[in-house]
Amino acid sequence: MTGAFRTLEGGRIDRSKPLAFTFDGKSFTGCQGDTLASALIANGVHLTGRSFKYHRPRGIMTAGAEEPNAIVTVSRDTARTTPNLRATQIELYDGLKSESQNRWPSLERDAGSVNDLLSPVFVSGFYYKTFMWPASFWKSVYEPNIRAAAGFGKAPTEPDPDWYQNRYAHCDVLVIGAGPAGLAAALSAAEAGARVIVCDEQAEFGGSLLHEATATIDGKTPIEWMTSMVMTLALKDNVTLLPRTQAFGYFADNFVALCERVTDHLSAPHPDLPRERMWQVRARQVVVAAGAIERPLVFPENDRPGVMLADAGRVYANRYGARPGERAVVATACDSAYRAAFDLQDAGMEIAVIADLRAEPGAIADEADARGIEVQRHTGIVGTKGRLRVHTVELGRIGANGEVWSGDVVSCDTVLMSAGWTPSVHMVSQSRGKLRFDADRQIYVPGQPSERQVSAGACNGTFDLVSVIDEGYAAGANAATAAGVKAAPAKNATVETDTPLDGQFAGAVPHNRGAAVRAFVDFQHDVTSKDVKLAIREGFKSIEHVKRYTTTGMATDQGKTSNMNALAIASSILDRPVPEIGLTTFRMPYTPVTFGALAGTARGDLLDPVRRTPMHVWEEQHGAVFEDVGQWKRAWYYPKAGEDMHAAVNRECLTVRNSVGLFDASTLGKIEVVGPDAAEFMNRMYINAWTKLAPGRCRYGIMCRDDGFVYDDGVIARLAEDRFHVTTTTGGAPRVLAFMEDYLQTEWTDLDVWLTSTTEQWAVIAVQGPKAREVIAPFVDDIDLSGDALPHMAVREGHICGVPTRLFRVSFTGELGYEINVPADYGLPVWNAVWAEAEKHDACVYGTETMHVLRAEKGYIIVGQDTDGTLTPDEAGVGWAIGKKKPDFVGKRGLYRPDLVLPDRKQIVGLAINDNQTLLEEGAQITEEAQPATGTHALGHVTSAYWSATLDRPIALAMVERGRDRVGETLYVPMPSGAIEVTVTDPVFFDKEGARING
Repeated sequence: MTGAFRTLEGGRIDRSKPLAFTFDGKSFTGCQGDTLASALIANGVHLTGRSFKYHRPRGIMTAGAEEPNAIVTVSRDTARTTPNLRATQIELYDGLKSESQNRWPSLERDAGSVNDLLSPVFVSGFYYKTFMWPASFWKSVYEPNIRAAAGFGKAPTEPDPDWYQNRYAHCDVLVIGAGPAGLAAALSAAEAGARVIVCDEQAEFGGSLLHEATATIDGKTPIEWMTSMVMTLALKDNVTLLPRTQAFGYFADNFVALCERVTDHLSAPHPDLPRERMWQVRARQVVVAAGAIERPLVFPENDRPGVMLADAGRVYANRYGARPGERAVVATACDSAYRAAFDLQDAGMEIAVIADLRAEPGAIADEADARGIEVQRHTGIVGTKGRLRVHTVELGRIGANGEVWSGDVVSCDTVLMSAGWTPSVHMVSQSRGKLRFDADRQIYVPGQPSERQVSAGACNGTFDLVSVIDEGYAAGANAATAAGVKAAPAKNATVETDTPLDGQFAGAVPHNRGAAVRAFVDFQHDVTSKDVKLAIREGFKSIEHVKRYTTTGMATDQGKTSNMNALAIASSILDRPVPEIGLTTFRMPYTPVTFGALAGTARGDLLDPVRRTPMHVWEEQHGAVFEDVGQWKRAWYYPKAGEDMHAAVNRECLTVRNSVGLFDASTLGKIEVVGPDAAEFMNRMYINAWTKLAPGRCRYGIMCRDDGFVYDDGVIARLAEDRFHVTTTTGGAPRVLAFMEDYLQTEWTDLDVWLTSTTEQWAVIAVQGPKAREVIAPFVDDIDLSGDALPHMAVREGHICGVPTRLFRVSFTGELGYEINVPADYGLPVWNAVWAEAEKHDACVYGTETMHVLRAEKGYIIVGQDTDGTLTPDEAGVGWAIGKKKPDFVGKRGLYRPDLVLPDRKQIVGLAINDNQTLLEEGAQITEEAQPATGTHALGHVTSAYWSATLDRPIALAMVERGRDRVGETLYVPMPSGAIEVTVTDPVFFDKEGARING
């Protein structure tokens, strides 16, 4: 046994396994199975933190994820430091080091508590009113100091040394919550044959059953029934059980994010294990069995350490064998607090009095009388005293009209409060499901779901145990049926000695203490009932506005304990029903999630994975200098001894023009579009017409956004009537595929089409130059390479070097060119063979810089370099590609917007530099005058600029207003050293007739 407040027996802890831990440097001992909170309570420690704004002493108030006060930092070492953890959720392990937060120099004597004396100044919205004048002080004085004072806990300063895992999973039924309803739902769905995943944020399944001491279920104790259910589920192959796993986000199409704590509860985690595991689950059906949260009472000075929720006291006594104190006052408006009082009395606590707000509590009060516990009806707490822990409470008798008379002053070290129960509807709210207000019980319950989801148990407003279990059984069976699985026979439970949760109260408890007294609504952010009243008095009528003005519900508990009381107070003041005031949407995550879990393996070298082509090693060996293009490493240029970049690029350009060059084009995005409606899909997706494109032919495709601006481009081949090989820009592949999928799944669900990314399936070897045909001919024996049989913009399937290939007759250089597509595993051997032959023709390998120069000489644009997201196809010089007779395509309506047909829009043109020597800078502005006045409107800018070894002069492409109308006009590029004179030209600088490409 450890701790002066440890019960002699009982609970789920292992008393034979003591665990040493520290809190604020002091050493304590707990037991295996404790949480940090239960171990502190067993050692008589209630003071665990200071509040955010006033730095008031705060203690453990709850036993779960809703804890607003006991927020601590846990450290294993300097790198493994995690702030803002709830002591109620931290599993105790040997050697755990924890510290309280938001205090200096110590928790008992906090200098920040001076804020409490200044509380009349620090009312809601004080910073909006106080720090507006003088305006010059905001940046220099106010903001730095406010930011320095803000925050709740300190983030670690060293890199996180742990690793995190990510898993994707699919199931028929996902059950969120493993209390009585969740276990029943999981079993009925599993017995129907459904694939089931069950998750619960606690270390043990069972929920409320883990501290239920009196009820029997089907003749078994709650623990026996729970154990039997868990063992039955664990033995089923179609069930995955995930304890220590919280569902923290509910997204569209029944996509639910789960975070599993894998090693946080271990004193010496194995290095091969991840700290946490993110589960991304797509479920056919979801059963939400998230339970309910006990609601605090809002009475004067209700925030002192020792004041806790009644059921939390019951949890600590029954589950953890830890008495919250010696003598308790119970303040309630709900029957469940009586059961807590009885269990704590059985655990050895003295129950001084039960103060019930209700005039007629019912039979449960008679049971209290029989136990010798005094019950004062129509009575509430009107004040408490005690600096670091409550030591007395003042009771007040409430009249029929709400008037209050002072009552007894009772000594105690614990106050157990309960205003009833608030269903946990956060997951339903996140899924955009509708909520319905139950006015009789003053609670919100799930209404019409927006996803394939059903709620069961306490989160659905069902509170008696037999109905909770039966509702769980039915929910699981119905979910299995809805998921397409034959339902199992209906089940029902038999429950005896169950305590119904009769009675609810929301709002502020009446008192006679005057307007100055503070009754706290949001414990973490120090929001009082006065603050809510002030917000309404200052004109805020919507609860969303009240929330932001007062910061109610904006703390880490996201309003779990404060929302309903704030709503009720606002409703009372405005004299309007609660539904008219509204309810804030619960933000994700439900409880905080580590950045590590969200990032997973995307950190360090894997933050932005490096992608290499099959020929990368060969390119390294042959001296390639690489550049990053998206995630890819691409050969930039291949310098020989004594060459700088410009010399290497010039040599590569001339070699391609005069002989032949090899280029690794494997990084091009590649998408397979397949299906009976593939041509129709392409017709709608691209501006071009595709219906009449014959199999075996290629077409340059342009994709626009909805607004009519160029989004991506690439050569597209029709391989068969129902199959297209689509290429995209290297950096655009993921977004293009996502763009296509978005339309296919949301707009054109009638089309029978499949999209598959094949970027890494194919290695691509571009062979470009007058001798390209001679280089590849020795390796191809089943494809006719003649110009008539394989003309420009054609594709054939066959073999090269005995390897299956898609051979494209295409060119991005303006020369005779082929792109050899082979399976990626064969890329390097085919490259080696082709290169060995190419060397016989004085070939070179060339990189992306040479490719850019060669394409610019031909006036070929690069989307994202020569376009900036504001050019239409016509302005980009590819208006000829628009299928004029097509009824529609993405962006067609955008092209007819009035602002896109104005005559002064920019167009792609060429620039000839008049001195034939100066190389322009990309991005440089273009003006009509050599020395424009400050503020002069620029006509456009340079998009691409290179030295052309072929032409022996510089060239450039540019976006210029009315560019095509300005051909032959002299313009200027102002630079610090003086303006550069240029002449607007056609963008094609070399072989305008295209004779070489058809060689």
